[in-house]
Amino acid sequence: MSDYDYDLFVIGAGSGGVRAARMSGSLGAKVAIAEDRYLGGTCVNVGCVPKKLFVYASHFHEEFHDAAGFGWTVGPRAFDWKTLISNKNTEIARLNGIYESLLSNANVTLYEARATIVDAHTVEVGGERVTAERILVAVGGWPSVPDIPGKEHVISSNEAFFLEEAPKRAIVVGGGYIAVEFAGIFNGLGAEVTQLYRGDMFLRGFDDDLRHFLAAEMGKKGVNLRFNANIASVEKTGAGLVATLEDGSTIEADTIMYATGRHPLTQGLGLEEAGVELSAKGAIVVNDDFQTSVPSIYALGDVIDRVALTPVAIGEGMVFAHNTYAGENRKMDYRDIPTAVFSQPTIGTVGLGEAAAREKYGEIDVYRSEFRPMKHTLSGNGERGLMKLIVDRASDRVVGLHMIGPEAGEITQGFGVALKAGATKADFDATVGIHPTAAEEFVTMREPVAQAAE
Repeated sequence: MSDYDYDLFVIGAGSGGVRAARMSGSLGAKVAIAEDRYLGGTCVNVGCVPKKLFVYASHFHEEFHDAAGFGWTVGPRAFDWKTLISNKNTEIARLNGIYESLLSNANVTLYEARATIVDAHTVEVGGERVTAERILVAVGGWPSVPDIPGKEHVISSNEAFFLEEAPKRAIVVGGGYIAVEFAGIFNGLGAEVTQLYRGDMFLRGFDDDLRHFLAAEMGKKGVNLRFNANIASVEKTGAGLVATLEDGSTIEADTIMYATGRHPLTQGLGLEEAGVELSAKGAIVVNDDFQTSVPSIYALGDVIDRVALTPVAIGEGMVFAHNTYAGENRKMDYRDIPTAVFSQPTIGTVGLGEAAAREKYGEIDVYRSEFRPMKHTLSGNGERGLMKLIVDRASDRVVGLHMIGPEAGEITQGFGVALKAGATKADFDATVGIHPTAAEEFVTMREPVAQAAE
């Protein structure tokens, strides 16, 4: 009989923590999990799920316009923010219930309270101390907002999902995917939107063609993109908010949302007191088995600051559970992770961008196609799409695939399997396209662009 109350105690019931707890329980471990906010973590409550619902909502204004080109007459239109928020809240509550059922069905004990680490085998939760052979920290991250005068008047993405009213004039600060997505959401829902980014071009780390192409498309849709710009202070007035930029200019708005990064939510957990090593950014340092500097304490998901994506946290949870309680020797593979940015238009990408591929492989071939989606030949919509393949010339292997356009995320998921399997350009060429689709462009591009020639 174990000397501990539990074999595993998980702190944080987000995607990674819940998956690790469920799988460990199904493999025979006695498991408990603690969550002091909401089941499902960031993704379900203030991240991917509600954000995608907001993206859907923001598309309809263009859909109504586009319908006219196909013979549809759409009558008077009005958008009600409170209906969207209410329906979103109902769906999130349903998902919270599903997560609770999943844990219960796996015989995982749920503590709806904050848990902190006392020592290598003890946690304090809900006013009591419990022991565990292993402790797994999966508390995720939290939005970072810089300390500027007037900081109390701005919001993060967390609060954006619960605003009382839809913004009419919005400033979105940041250059990552969350900032880009919310700029499109607010714009699509009728707001006058300015996106500020302190750098030369947003979406650092993505292929440069995608970054510049998306900026042009967002500008066509009415988003005012201002690069090399940053807010120095925010003041609240009778008419709303006034943002003073570092160059002295001002912008008026009724909502200012910061999406300038997230930090691991490690403060106040007792980690340092227990001897767990943290990085300079506050992330938990782990080895390939997600083990910290304290052998009985583990961590995974956004709190380890490797790849902050929900499916990655889930994958890490699977690796941890199977290695720990099934005696396997799995390793998390972070290569060629397909990613979507639900910008407007959408980005889908997997593998290396052109610059990174050239640095790694030297001689590469680049295939590029820019086009107007078939739907817009009748809709009159000026949106354009981009597709790009990057091929290692020596092996003929496709090492990067990138797209901007409708359903880019759905399309890229399938091609992600091909890249993971090591598909070559010859494999792509030998694949019959589905006509007429946008996706067929990836298997019909035959000539590399001239500037890619070495």
